Amino acid sequence: MYDKSLLEPIYSFLQCETPDEWIEEAKKPENLSVILRDHLMCELKAAQSALYLIRKYAVDAESTNILLDWFKPYEDFAYKKTGSLETLKGKSNISKKITARKDSPYSQDLIDKMVLLIKEELHHFYQVLEIMDQRDIPYQNIRAGRYAKGLFTNIITHEPCTLIDKLIIGAFIEARSCERFAKLAPYLDEDLAKFYISLLRSESRHYQDYLTLAEQVAGGEVSERVAHFAKIEADLIQSPDADFKFHSGVPVKD
Repeated sequence: MYDKSLLEPIYSFLQCETPDEWIEEAKKPENLSVILRDHLMCELKAAQSALYLIRKYAVDAESTNILLDWFKPYEDFAYKKTGSLETLKGKSNISKKITARKDSPYSQDLIDKMVLLIKEELHHFYQVLEIMDQRDIPYQNIRAGRYAKGLFTNIITHEPCTLIDKLIIGAFIEARSCERFAKLAPYLDEDLAKFYISLLRSESRHYQDYLTLAEQVAGGEVSERVAHFAKIEADLIQSPDADFKFHSGVPVKD
């Protein structure tokens, strides 16, 4: 179905695999709408997180406005419910040049990697929305689960440690997404399974890009902080969770 070697670094990076209980819940036909709606918002949030990083740490004011304009159709759709599949079509590419700030030694690398990530995440957002439309699953902006918040509440709050931690968290979110796409694909219908498998290569590259940037900002290895977040991430994945989502923990039985 896919090159298994693609996931070997992911399994080495993550401290645990997705529990069978989550897979059992996720493969139920009645939960497909929850999975797709949450996946849709996860793609937008991944793009927004990357946008925040380059706005805060890498670009000038003019470029910030270009980036905000790029996101506007997606955020209007997600939060104001204006627009449609048709109005979002072809909007994932950015046509104007983004300029790096001169006061940051890693600005250009951050921009290069994060702009590519944003393009791909916004394209994935469109693809998921298209799948939902084909299956008559209406869009709903559902509440976020505990996963990302559980990671971000553990960051160090002074720079450059804050940026390093955020990049490491980005790596874990992308790695877990990749692992779950692969775990869930065998239980989905052929079209959806092919789509999830098609996401593996970009998601695995995203996690590596985040890690590379974290090491660059740190000026060396970041294994201590990676180990710190690996434990937190595994606890979130393996502990009981009453709110079933794409990144949720072990489902709590009613």
